[in-house]
Amino acid sequence: MIKAILMDWNGVVINDEQIQCEAYREVMRPYGIELTDEAYYARMGMNDRAFVKSVFDEAGKPIDDSELRSVLDAKTAKWRESVSGDVPIFDGVENFVKKSSKELALGVVSMAKREEIDHVLNLTGLRPYFSVILSAEDIATHKPDPECYREGFRQIDLHRIAQSHLPMVHADCLVIEDSPQGVQAGKAADLPVLGVTNTVSADVLRTAGADATAVRLDDWMPESLRRVFA
Repeated sequence: MIKAILMDWNGVVINDEQIQCEAYREVMRPYGIELTDEAYYARMGMNDRAFVKSVFDEAGKPIDDSELRSVLDAKTAKWRESVSGDVPIFDGVENFVKKSSKELALGVVSMAKREEIDHVLNLTGLRPYFSVILSAEDIATHKPDPECYREGFRQIDLHRIAQSHLPMVHADCLVIEDSPQGVQAGKAADLPVLGVTNTVSADVLRTAGADATAVRLDDWMPESLRRVFA
């Protein structure tokens, strides 16, 4: 029975994948790199450092640590400008988070920078609803490696135990993802996965291993989750 949920961030909670892509495209252009949508989406699941290194390597342009930090800082600044006025949270997510948190422990497992996650949590007032937050700074690897979800499961299980609940088994902890790489990471961590079709199609998510797919998260309240992921 589902007792906890680990949610990806970009593409699940916040509708900013294209904003991220445009910000990267703008800051990479002075380096002679024209980032395409295809190149961006092919690297979903990577943390920012791995993403930038991969793009520069593919373009045959070495990048040192100082330049890498400059690219990352510039990208975050442009992203922040884009989301601060009208935070692009997906329809239904706020309702889903608030209602689900009354019955289930919620966590975020993302390859995004912690400052970006914190920025949105502060703007939306959603911070109190999440018991665990794992970001790129917390995990050495990136999706589809399962380490992020293994650590997420460990931390949210410890949180529940501290509240006098019994330890969970893997089937008790649901992953919600929007990318094939994220789905693969969740399944490799031996966790059930719900794929949301915000970024790719249901067929792509199922092929990656998703146990079920959804269009809107508020169609999946705790009773529905427990029925499907029994």
